[in-house]
Amino acid sequence: MGLFDWLLGRSSEPQRRDPRRAEGFEPSSSRSVPASARLSFGHTDQVPQGRFRFIALDVETACSDAASICEIGLACVQPDDEIQTFSMLINPRSRFDPFNIRLHGIGPDHVAEAPGFADALEVLLPLLTQHHLVQHSNFDRQAVTAACRSCGIDMPDLRWSDSVMIARRAWPELKGNGGHGLANLKRTLNLRFHHHDAGEDARAAAMVVQHAERHLGLSFDDLIKPASKKTHAPAITTAGNPSGPLAGSTVVFTGALVLSRTEAAELAARAGMSVKASVTKQTTHLVVGDQDLSLLAGHVQSSKHRKAEDMQAVGHPIQIIGESNFRKLVAHRDTV
Repeated sequence: MGLFDWLLGRSSEPQRRDPRRAEGFEPSSSRSVPASARLSFGHTDQVPQGRFRFIALDVETACSDAASICEIGLACVQPDDEIQTFSMLINPRSRFDPFNIRLHGIGPDHVAEAPGFADALEVLLPLLTQHHLVQHSNFDRQAVTAACRSCGIDMPDLRWSDSVMIARRAWPELKGNGGHGLANLKRTLNLRFHHHDAGEDARAAAMVVQHAERHLGLSFDDLIKPASKKTHAPAITTAGNPSGPLAGSTVVFTGALVLSRTEAAELAARAGMSVKASVTKQTTHLVVGDQDLSLLAGHVQSSKHRKAEDMQAVGHPIQIIGESNFRKLVAHRDTV
């Protein structure tokens, strides 16, 4: 039997335990992958065709060896933002550890007649090489690299980005507050998917990117641009609009902001706030990166932050606010 015949389905394949039924899994919306593509390999549709905005990829492994890929899942994001999900089982030709079987519900019997990794990659490669790939953490790329090495084939030239890094940019306040793993993002963003199913996890990574695009108002291409090397932020000083509703106040920025310093200064000045580089007795507001507010007191804080707290302690009326509250403040004032 050829690989494409196998993809089209068999009637005698072993039934994979479906842990979604035990957990009451339900598709979240019309964007959810059809039930036929969530089940075992015999019911899986053919590889998606066409051009997509990007493709999220996830793998499950049979054991602690990263090369032991036993399932590949793809979530192909169409130009209209609908997600087409595809998954297939892989015979890793390796041992299955009990821990991994409990995690994803795939065992040796389920992959006995599934293709090996090299054959599966040959079928998927025309699609993968045409698109930018998204993984949630670097594990999936490492696993594909290890599987290629194990099969004695060259690692294909694929373009990768990490949705963990994208999530950190969009929701920095989650650092130290549950983190940016899929489990916490599922709760934070109210995502509906079944964890540790390759197709479902790929769909979740794609949804994280979509949420980040909307949250930050950035395109996918802008989200995946390499971060520039960190340098000291330029000392920006700007006079406030004298007719602005916050005229007479002085603001200083510190910490890691989502906005650039220039964008933050422009928002402040438009609302009437003068922007200064350092905290002085004239400072009325210190704006701190949201994630920095959750850090422990001490030298993990910036010198500006510590100085502002010292001034508060002796009665100086300086307000220390996070970036999110600053944006609400100036947005509110713009409507007054």
